[in-house]
Parts: sequence; structure tokens; C-alpha cells
Amino acid sequence: MSITRRHLLATVAASTTLVMPGIAKAADKVRIGLPTKTYWPTTIAETAVRQKLFEKEGIGAELTIYRGGAETFEAMAAGAADVILDAPSLPAAGRKKGVMSKVVANAAMGNFGWQLMVLAKSTLDVKDLNGKKVAITSAGSGSDLLALWTIQEKKIDFTRVPVGGGGLVPNLLAGNVDAAVVYSPLSFQIAKSGEARTILDYSKEVPPSLTAGWITPDKYAQEKPEMVQKTLNALYGALAFMRGNKDTTVKLIADLYEIPAEIAALEYENTIMKLETDGSMSAPNTLEALQLSLDMARLGGMKDLVPAAEIVSTQFKPVPTKL
Repeated sequence: MSITRRHLLATVAASTTLVMPGIAKAADKVRIGLPTKTYWPTTIAETAVRQKLFEKEGIGAELTIYRGGAETFEAMAAGAADVILDAPSLPAAGRKKGVMSKVVANAAMGNFGWQLMVLAKSTLDVKDLNGKKVAITSAGSGSDLLALWTIQEKKIDFTRVPVGGGGLVPNLLAGNVDAAVVYSPLSFQIAKSGEARTILDYSKEVPPSLTAGWITPDKYAQEKPEMVQKTLNALYGALAFMRGNKDTTVKLIADLYEIPAEIAALEYENTIMKLETDGSMSAPNTLEALQLSLDMARLGGMKDLVPAAEIVSTQFKPVPTKL
């Protein structure tokens, strides 16, 4: 992955930063990169902020929301983020280009809520997308990997159009693209409203693998291991809180993303409750699940990926912060 000044400036300009006020010194602040706004990693990080879990760990946190997974990874590579949530294929590809980072915690073992969608009035099916335009967030992102997997698995070809996380639904509804790879809860929302329909449910079609993890640069893990540990503690503490407090979490999802409570409840049941609660990269079958994820990315068209063992760190195990 090529990280240039232009890329970095574009990434920073497009991002949204939310700074958590706290008692920690500036030197004790972790910068967390999130791939898009209306997505479960943002819900987790926001919960950690609102429940003061970072403060309980004695650190501050700065959340920055980007337009997609690739831009999030670029920001980390450029030194603008310390811990990010992203697809494992990005550190696997980046390592060959000198971007040294590893997955320090397992976040998800499936593509929960991800759907390939067309307008409700469209007559297109998956096989009809040959030669069409399909919206993704950004090149190299999780949505791009799913699009590439679709091309490979269904033996079709279409143009992948990067529109950013916030552009998926508007471009689909405006007819600028023929289909879109949409994440939840947006996928649930436009299906429920009757504006779009699903032609492929990735949570059911794609074999389970380690699809998302918390990632940090090697240098940061070596120089500030206590910051990585405390950050993971707060994030997995937030997930534990969410799983134990449905009403509070559904309200937060609804308020954060300005969606109806019934859609937020779908996100809670179909995504939040299916995320990994342990996070340990040394848990049984984790390495195999990560390698499967990389194998699928390679089949989808990604090249020069290092083996899973080279991007796994077993140095940390989240110990969820309690209220």
C-alpha cells in the first residue's frame, strides 16, 4: 500500500474526530481509528467513551472516523492512529510494503449484517451484475473484499466503485450504481423501509473466518504495550456492557445513527451479540481462521499477502474493564 502526503491529507480532511475529555495526560491518550461511522466498531468505541471505560483504565481516547477500511489503515501507517479496527488482509498486504503492524485482538468471525443490495424496484440478481457498477467503501476495505469474493465465487465481473462509507446508500438510492455492498445497520434500515432488497447475504454465503480485528503498529506495541492492553480492556469492557444492557445499547445505536429503535434492535441481535467477546489471538483455531480470511482475500484478487502467522500478536489478551 502506497502512503503518500496526498493520501494522508485527503484522509485527514475526510475524517471526523471525537475527543474524549478525561483526566489523562496528553501522553496517555490513545488515538483510535474507525473505518466508518454507522458501523459496530464505532458503537463499541462510543460506548467505551460514554461509560468512561478509558478513564477507568487511566487513559484518554481520541476517536477518528474515516471513510473506509483502507483510509483507516493508511492513517495508521502514516502515524495518525495507534489502534484501528480493520480487515486482516490490510496488515498482511502492508507488511510487504514496510507497514509493520499486527492483529492484537480478534473482533469478529463473520460478515454480520453485510449484504449485497439493489433497489427494491430493480430486477437484477447476482448473476445479472456482470458489467454493472457496484458501490464499495474504498479499495482494500472489507466491502471491497466481499465484492472481490462475489466476482470470484459467482464467476462474474463488475466495476467496483469506491464511494466511502457514507456514500453507499445515497449512491444506491440515487441510481448512480446498480448495487452496493452495504454493512449493518444501514442494510437492515433500507431493507425495512422497502427502498432496497438483498440479493446476497454475506453472513450466510461466506465461510466463517476472522473478518475484523483490532490492529496496532509493531512499534507502538513495543514501546507502549500498557496502552495497547488498556485500550483493549476498555473496548472489550464496552462490548461486555453492551451485551448485558440491551435497552441502553439499542438506544445508543438509534441515537448515534439516527435510525428507528426497531432497526437498532436488529443491529443489536444480528451483529453486536455475534461479536467475539474473548478477543485473544491465542485462542484455539484463531490462527486458522485468520489464514482462511487471507486465503479468501487472495482468491478475491489481493496479492502479496504474508502468512497469517506474521501478522498475529499473542502478546495481549483483553481483560474487560468493569463499571
